[in-house]
Amino acid sequence: MKRPQPYWEDVQVGDDLPGFELEINAKRVFLQISGSQDWYPVHHDPEFAREAGHQDVFMNTGLTQAALVRVVTDWMGDEGFLRKFYFEMRRQHRPGDVMACKGRVADKYVQDARHFVECEVWAENEREGVTTPGRAWVILPSREEAA
Repeated sequence: MKRPQPYWEDVQVGDDLPGFELEINAKRVFLQISGSQDWYPVHHDPEFAREAGHQDVFMNTGLTQAALVRVVTDWMGDEGFLRKFYFEMRRQHRPGDVMACKGRVADKYVQDARHFVECEVWAENEREGVTTPGRAWVILPSREEAA
């Protein structure tokens, strides 16, 4: 199924990107660890995590990065190009949290004949608020070029 294609001319600063939520539970922790092969014990051993100074196990960087990239790539359509992506891991997502992944158009401009859209992206949960702020720079097709 082809996704709707946003064009640069149709995007406005302040537009929200469709986001999604992920329930952080034991199954998701297990699947992420086994899929990424990130066996560092703070991600699966509650006793080790507490001894290391954390309240509990927490999701690894790879899951959070993939979730934020998904917000952008789901929105930008098949003809969009993710040029640059940046994020900061500031707080944790732990079992019992619902990780909400969101985005918003922060700026748009033309540079070197390419049509850029700069987006704010972030993950948050009710316990911590914004945990992972980030930015994405996307090149979108232009209706002028398509004509």
